[in-house]
Amino acid sequence: MNSGQYAFSQLIALLSTTSFRTCVNRYNGNYKVKEFTCWKQFLCMIFGQITQRESLSDTIICLGANEDKLYHLGIGKLISKSTLSKANENRDWRIFADYAMVLIRQAKELYVNDNFSDLTLTNNIFAIDATTIDLCLNTFCWATFKQTKAAIKVHVQLDIKTSIPEFIHITNASIHEVNILDKIVFAKDNIYLLDRGYLDFKRLYKIHLSDAFFVIRSKDNCNFNRIYSNECDKSKGIMCDQIIRLSSHYPLKYYPIKLSRIKYIDPESSKTLIFLTNNLEVKATEIALLYKNRWKVELFFKWIKQHLKIKSFWGQSENAVKTQVWIAIATYVLVAIAKKKFCIQNSLYEILQILSMSIFEKKPINAMFEKYEIQKNNMDLDNQLSIFE
Repeated sequence: MNSGQYAFSQLIALLSTTSFRTCVNRYNGNYKVKEFTCWKQFLCMIFGQITQRESLSDTIICLGANEDKLYHLGIGKLISKSTLSKANENRDWRIFADYAMVLIRQAKELYVNDNFSDLTLTNNIFAIDATTIDLCLNTFCWATFKQTKAAIKVHVQLDIKTSIPEFIHITNASIHEVNILDKIVFAKDNIYLLDRGYLDFKRLYKIHLSDAFFVIRSKDNCNFNRIYSNECDKSKGIMCDQIIRLSSHYPLKYYPIKLSRIKYIDPESSKTLIFLTNNLEVKATEIALLYKNRWKVELFFKWIKQHLKIKSFWGQSENAVKTQVWIAIATYVLVAIAKKKFCIQNSLYEILQILSMSIFEKKPINAMFEKYEIQKNNMDLDNQLSIFE
């Protein structure tokens, strides 16, 4: 099986060309295109991400050095840097966004029974957060942020149990995170973990009306009236567990029902955290554990920034930037799919590193990892972020 196929070809075989063609046709992506189709553009960009190229020039040089293999990779003839650059600038980024979401749905099916968290709750649990990617204001003048700075924000709703993103949205960094809550569809019985930047009681009440639950950090100036207190286990860091009602005019107007307020001291950092939740049934210790798992979305952001190319961009237009970010996300999900499909036990970091060096190997991908064992005592991986472990 897969004997004689390059590792890159085996990886690309996991992708559905039919689904990709549907996304292309939706936005008329191949209009008046003769040779260099959207699919070939996608393959070139995926190749650059997996092999960790630094620029479009670097990607084209690497492809040129292996020109005799390009037909077998599905790319065909070698193209110029200007051709790839023009495609990234002009072809609708939504093609790659839609296809990345197709891959996300595929990955969700593969990981549906997995749980990489320490949570025992049966609910679907999601963390919502955003990360800022800095840009040069002179080059990316469309990415408004500050007077002396340009940037974009990547907003993500991450499945805590599987580390697969559920929802992704890219905006200028000037857009506040809380506005993204208007674009998310909240499902019954799901639990949403939010940092205090998302504290908007009108939007939180919308989550409640969807029969979903939220856990959010409270701000220091949140006024309330205590209705009663539950018993709390201070040995586990729970300092108080209260049922409250908001007392300020507008918060009470927008959120007129009871909330649970939990004060928790983190034993590791000695930091005091105050949580608000509309789930009055779950124990305070579980709420604290839920919020602790919110940091998985931070780990996701750090992982893709460290191991994929989304901090230095290969084009200057908004379309080129969004195309690159979405293809990077598709690469992340593709590696996660390959981990399941090829029954690989290694972490995503290890898989990506081995593939980057073995992309032209003609050995079955699963065979590459059968004899591979990480010698942790002899290798310094302390600064590498682990995910799916």
